[in-house]
Amino acid sequence: MIVAIDGPAASGKSSVAKEVARRLNFTYIDSGAMFRALTFWALDQALDKEEELLPLLESLTIKSLDGGIELNGRELYHELRIKKVDESVSYYSAMASVREKLKEVQRQEAKEANVIMDGRDIGSCVFPEAEVKIFLTASVEERAKRRFLQRSNKMSYEEILEDIRRRDAYDTTREIAPLVMARDALLLDTSSLSLEETIDKVEEIIKNVS
Repeated sequence: MIVAIDGPAASGKSSVAKEVARRLNFTYIDSGAMFRALTFWALDQALDKEEELLPLLESLTIKSLDGGIELNGRELYHELRIKKVDESVSYYSAMASVREKLKEVQRQEAKEANVIMDGRDIGSCVFPEAEVKIFLTASVEERAKRRFLQRSNKMSYEEILEDIRRRDAYDTTREIAPLVMARDALLLDTSSLSLEETIDKVEEIIKNVS
């Protein structure tokens, strides 16, 4: 079974998907972490144009880890959440060649087990055949508050709020794979729900299908 959980930045997709996967003994694939890992790599290599990345993508190896990503043999964890990656991930995610490379990796990993994957276009693009599709969202203020409380860096609430608004605007209007709810997805607004309540609801939805 494939479960796709999509939604905007800081909507709790990863936290929910990871815990539901643990409860149901599914494999969790964090597509956002893959994009962040590739972004970190591109920044580290000073590659800022798609034509510079293109010849290097084919040989790039990416593998999901528990809480991180292995990229070309290097394990990345805290590097995925640094500020410069936050600021650049939407830019690299909009590149068609990047999305195609990671789509290939994601579909390959999903062949091996029952999976839950979260992202921006999992149900609409990566796995349109997914048996369960959920679009997880919350108000921008609530998402900023949650991100502020879970972060240990020095970004203020106002900075996080502005960053999320910027990412929302960019993600919904980009030409390649914009953030969109799949037509057959279930909309779940978690603005007034706790994390535990959201996890319970998503688990129930999946069990009702399986």
